[in-house]
Amino acid sequence: MLNHSNLGVSLAALTIALASTGSASAQEIPPAPATQTSLPAGSDSPESESSEITVTATRVVRDGFDAPTPTLTLGEEAIRNANRQTIGEVLSDQPQFRAAGTPMLTNGSTNSSAAVIDLRGLGSTRGSARTLTLLDGHRFVGANDLNTIPQSIVKRIDVVTGGASAAWGSGAVAGVVNIILDDDLEGFNAGLNTGISSRGDGERYGGNLTYGTKFAGGRGHFMITGEYFRDQGLYGRGDGSRPNLDSNLFGTNSGQLFLADNVNTTVASQGGVITSGALAGMQFNPDGSLSPVPLGSQTNSNSTIGGNGVSGGDFQVIAAPYHRANAYARGTYEVSDALKLSADFNFTKMWDDSLSFPEEVDGSTTDGIVIQKDNAFLTPAVRAALASGPQTFFLGRIFGDPAGYETLKYYRRTLEGSLGASGHIGGSWSYDAYFDYGAIRQSQGFYNQRIEANFEQAIDAVRDPSGNIVCRVALTNPTTACKPLNIFGAGNASQAAINYAFANADQVNLTTTNSLLAAGGSIHGDPFSTWAGKVSVALGVDYREEKQVVNYVDPLSSAGALGSFNNAPGIAGQFDVKEGFAETVVPILDIEHVAKVDLNGAARYSDYSTSGGIWSWKYGGTVRLFDDFLLRGVYSRDIRSPNIKELYSTNYQINSFVIDPTRNNQNTPVVIFSGGNTALKPEISHTLTIGGTYSPHYIPGLHMSLDYYRIDINEAIASLSEQDIVNQCANGNTVTCAQITRDSSGKITTINSTYINLASYKTHGLDIDIAYETPLSRLFPKASGTLRMRSITNYVPSLIINDGVQIYNRAGDVGDIISFNVPKWRSTGTISYDSEKLGIDARVRYVGGGNYDSLSPIVNNKISSRTYLDLGSYLKIDKFTISANIQNIFDRDPPYVLYATPFYDVMGRYFSLSVKVKI
Repeated sequence: MLNHSNLGVSLAALTIALASTGSASAQEIPPAPATQTSLPAGSDSPESESSEITVTATRVVRDGFDAPTPTLTLGEEAIRNANRQTIGEVLSDQPQFRAAGTPMLTNGSTNSSAAVIDLRGLGSTRGSARTLTLLDGHRFVGANDLNTIPQSIVKRIDVVTGGASAAWGSGAVAGVVNIILDDDLEGFNAGLNTGISSRGDGERYGGNLTYGTKFAGGRGHFMITGEYFRDQGLYGRGDGSRPNLDSNLFGTNSGQLFLADNVNTTVASQGGVITSGALAGMQFNPDGSLSPVPLGSQTNSNSTIGGNGVSGGDFQVIAAPYHRANAYARGTYEVSDALKLSADFNFTKMWDDSLSFPEEVDGSTTDGIVIQKDNAFLTPAVRAALASGPQTFFLGRIFGDPAGYETLKYYRRTLEGSLGASGHIGGSWSYDAYFDYGAIRQSQGFYNQRIEANFEQAIDAVRDPSGNIVCRVALTNPTTACKPLNIFGAGNASQAAINYAFANADQVNLTTTNSLLAAGGSIHGDPFSTWAGKVSVALGVDYREEKQVVNYVDPLSSAGALGSFNNAPGIAGQFDVKEGFAETVVPILDIEHVAKVDLNGAARYSDYSTSGGIWSWKYGGTVRLFDDFLLRGVYSRDIRSPNIKELYSTNYQINSFVIDPTRNNQNTPVVIFSGGNTALKPEISHTLTIGGTYSPHYIPGLHMSLDYYRIDINEAIASLSEQDIVNQCANGNTVTCAQITRDSSGKITTINSTYINLASYKTHGLDIDIAYETPLSRLFPKASGTLRMRSITNYVPSLIINDGVQIYNRAGDVGDIISFNVPKWRSTGTISYDSEKLGIDARVRYVGGGNYDSLSPIVNNKISSRTYLDLGSYLKIDKFTISANIQNIFDRDPPYVLYATPFYDVMGRYFSLSVKVKI
């Protein structure tokens, strides 16, 4: 049943703002390239839109055509809101999207700061995206990281919120994102921007230069842009300055499990904790002496709440730092009405060399570091206390030293070029053809890791006959390169020992190249008419080839010699696909100002080199009544064959923690392996969308839409979170149990979170979009400027996974350790005023609460909703525009965060400022 209190909150939020949704009559407002929105937010006027448009939801071009699949358009104003730095972040703010790739979500992995999108929550944060991303209607190699698109030349973004594989190909299960560049850009533009949090951290800064011009009497156009951006990231997760970021799951000795703040380990520290024998529970001080591990209010076998201790999570960054550089150039030339040529070039580089987090060795009697009690670095007092005990003891340590924190060093370089041709070929017929080739080269490495064999030799220190401290192996092998390593207390290791026991920046590296070759062509026109109007058709072919090549894997990783992150050898692979498609729109009724009915159908055949041939199709239609109402519906069969990343991507690793139900809910550090799986099968989805729009002619500028969607996916390709894998295994799922490796005592050591085929994946919900835009002179005759209001709401009552053992609903699960989850309610409302000199805007972001994890027996499982307020303004002075923004103005705290939440703000209040000049 509907929760009436939640419904009331969301409907109240809806009435805050009304924005351009639905479609007015063709006679009143020619539709923009969208069907859910009549014109891009921020456009000057409805009349500025062209009457002939290409609707992203379809391949067909018609005057005044409204496609049956809902489409959301984000224009200049929506992109400007809150001064987001990538298109990925702009889209993640929209209620239909689940944040999948931001600096806050990729803060400890080798895909650091990649801008990935996830429409409907149907993809994981590490891939399996079911949203097809296009650039001006074509595939591009940077689709998996929208950092590759310079934001300064983006004109608008069309989001098709329904299945569209028949029109656009594989991957459009949840929908299509089409990024439209500004082909009309003229003049010189330059901009500088900066930002900082209210706590004085999280600094960022950047700038861009853009130039566009026409030539050859307006038949040609050229534009070029360059951008640089530096985000210094956010460290200090364990300093307490941001509430709830030091939290973790805590299991009591009686088996209860609850979320708590400041959960620290009792079996490891930066100086080392003894976990066995007479001195168990004592930790080493910097001078080598011992003191008790500080305990807090509650303690279990390996952790405590409070106590001024530390945990691995204390060293995890809140937001990953990065550098980004972009260069983009486009030239077009109209030879004649029958031939317009275009060429594009894109270069992007992302890189950083930053602290990650230290290795943590749990001091348990199965995983702990084994120390001989005659170790030469132990103080006489410690050796005396150990004299009557066993020959060895176990030590747990967090390696913030001796080598320093593990360091992530990476770069991702994208090079891409494309050629295109388009034109009219007689009558109503036109064509479009393109060729694109691009490659992403990525190099990555985690440094300051233990070289396991060297480390084990180096910590086994004794005195030689001359009284010198040496490695024990030196007693039998005087020529060994081993240097003795003192790990008892922080800061006591020699540089020579560090160099021997830990890998440096030249020893650990993995380099891969992913490439995309895409080509295609289509024709579209109106071959004949019926009694109700022109019949429109589109026909075309596409070809695509994707490759991955592993260029280099370091010898240490290849041998599995490192303590935490061994770069897997990687699998070089490729696939190609040949496709043909057809689409048609057939009008069957047109009574002016009374009723207009169009039917729409499309089919595509795709022949994959990996999985063979497969069909996708759709059928639907629109009914416009009395000019003001538009009813629409579409049913589609959508497909997604495994992509190059899911099939062949190099495995990568991250450190994480899981709660193991089979071991009394212990909080266990694990290593997660993620990557490709060549055994994957294609997935098939069926999507139904039904809805309508209302644009009353007696209230100009008001547009409303309501759309229902249902998406059913079989054999879904996904990468589950580590906690999902552990929970499902505990519930009897043998597939996920096979992804877990345990040691001889049954403790989890590694989890293989690669892509797998799940049994089924289903979701349904409502999209509600209300908008109002009007010149203030319409309300107040002497006023100037434009008033805009808009609200976008998404309601998801179910997001159901059938894993073959059980069926469970992830809608309303909002914890950060779950891959497949969405809040039931999300809403964004904006109100803005724009004039020639001044603009102000306010935005309210509402994120519903729910359970942290409905599948885990957490005592305090409930998470409350959050509402955020953002404010922005700009001032134009001659050729300059000065803009200022405040995000999360009331500094609303996040709920408990273990790793990185995709729904709630963890940065806190943030200030940003930009200055632009246009010449």
